[in-house]
Amino acid sequence: MQAQQASVSPSKIFDALMAHQQSDALKAAIELDLFTAVGEGHTTAADLARRCNASPRGVRILADYLTIRGFLTKQDDRYGLAEDSAFFLNRNSPAYLGGVHEFLASDYVREWGRNLSAAVRKGGSAVPENGAVTPEHPMWVTFARAMMPMMMPIAQQLAAHAGQGPLKVLDIAAGHGIFGIVLAQSNPEAQVVQLDWPNVLQVARENAAKFGVQNRISYIEGSAFTQDYGSGYDLVLLTNFLHHFDVPVNETLLRKVHAALKPGGRAMTAEFVPNDDRISPPQAAAFALNMLAGTDSGDAYTFAEFDQMFRNAGFKRSEKFDLLPTPQSLIVSYR
Repeated sequence: MQAQQASVSPSKIFDALMAHQQSDALKAAIELDLFTAVGEGHTTAADLARRCNASPRGVRILADYLTIRGFLTKQDDRYGLAEDSAFFLNRNSPAYLGGVHEFLASDYVREWGRNLSAAVRKGGSAVPENGAVTPEHPMWVTFARAMMPMMMPIAQQLAAHAGQGPLKVLDIAAGHGIFGIVLAQSNPEAQVVQLDWPNVLQVARENAAKFGVQNRISYIEGSAFTQDYGSGYDLVLLTNFLHHFDVPVNETLLRKVHAALKPGGRAMTAEFVPNDDRISPPQAAAFALNMLAGTDSGDAYTFAEFDQMFRNAGFKRSEKFDLLPTPQSLIVSYR
């Protein structure tokens, strides 16, 4: 018993219960533009305080905490950027992702966690008027504006799998629109139809104009479950959408997708896809907790489950590709 007691520690418990500090500190640093300031050469607490319009004491304590957590480095009294921070959190980097905190650390998402025990008892979201499934909820506009940069590497890989030539593409739950936009950029013969709620599609329209492909993108406003898709599509994109719903609802939607595709057409699904053990790989498997807390019946589905859903909807076969270095996977299903 004494040997066992010597080998255990409550540190993991304390760290988990205080993990919100790391999120809060990172959010504060992004809002203060601290990482950009360090990248510009403001490396002492006093210099950073002037650049960030903050107190030297406040900056010192925040920067030390971020150093402890691996986001900054420190030599004597000077701070530097850790490699990941330099690449993703310096606003002057072309790979800047700082804006994702506006969704990932938003009150919408945090409310899911505050109600998690009730969600476990219920088996689905315990948040009133849950934004994950509420039509035209403003949360999705926040998501579209904040998360687009994080989706860019996935969009580029999807476009590579889509191929070249004249393609008629339907982008379901398009959100920020970047998946269809990048596909249109990479394939000058592609014509893209994007479907989502009107308030969200405004963000997609802005991005299409920004990337110069607005003349090859049209829009369907409304619900993916009720709107008429049209027909004759070569490709349908289902990006981070199916995880919100249970299997019967997904199969109903996939039958609509199947009917909208040409013979030989493809559905391309980007998702968090855990292994059959449901605990690996860690990021993909852990996503199921988000779906428990934030949806009524969604999940992180395995490839076997996706394959069966698509087969039940009439598709012949599916194949899976890892979208490295992201934690997501691409499932290509053939009509």
